[in-house]
Amino acid sequence: MATKQRGRPRSFDRETALEKATMAFWEHGYETTSVADLTRVMGIGAPSLYAAFGDKQALFAEVVGVYAETYGAFGTHALAEEPTARGAVGRLLHEAATEYTDPAHPRGCLMISAAVNCSTPDVEQALRERRSANIAALASRIRADLATGTLPPGTDPDALARFSGAVLQGMSQQARDGADREELEAVAALAMSAWPQETAEVPRKAAEVPQKVAEVPQEATEVPRKAAREP
Repeated sequence: MATKQRGRPRSFDRETALEKATMAFWEHGYETTSVADLTRVMGIGAPSLYAAFGDKQALFAEVVGVYAETYGAFGTHALAEEPTARGAVGRLLHEAATEYTDPAHPRGCLMISAAVNCSTPDVEQALRERRSANIAALASRIRADLATGTLPPGTDPDALARFSGAVLQGMSQQARDGADREELEAVAALAMSAWPQETAEVPRKAAEVPQKVAEVPQEATEVPRKAAREP
């Protein structure tokens, strides 16, 4: 005997609504995007938003996770697929020049721009931890290249990784300020000229690089979710 379905069926496409929320947070940041803004761009009422996604912070957590696997995945792919840290960063910066200026979506990086003027400690800390985890993963790749002699002795892994992260974050802001792809590619090229040259034969396959150095700790990739609803 068939059981009667409880509750009203969802009247909107969840994936489409999530994409619209991503664009809103990406363009305006976390703090200045209100629940009213979200319901307007998503085309749903507040009760539907809360029922489908939880509160504003829970929705943003899901947005960040989806962004990292889609628009922001080029960085993860570069670290996982390139055989050396230098090759990974060169690819990451040049692809960032393209992604950050793509007219199909807001400029820059959501995880960088969304944290600007953020006064919600849990959200700001989670985004900071995610960015820090990416720098730590890059530093691990640099240490691996030092161990194999691919990079010259004396290379400072932490300083070099943080330098590269600073360039990437600066490119995001420059893109939001109107820099075009060619201008950001010039920045990427100049940044790579500051990198030490490789000194040994590099692996022919990215798979030869230990996989663990490209992984970002799971606990640093989640935005804590509050039980209370945002106004």
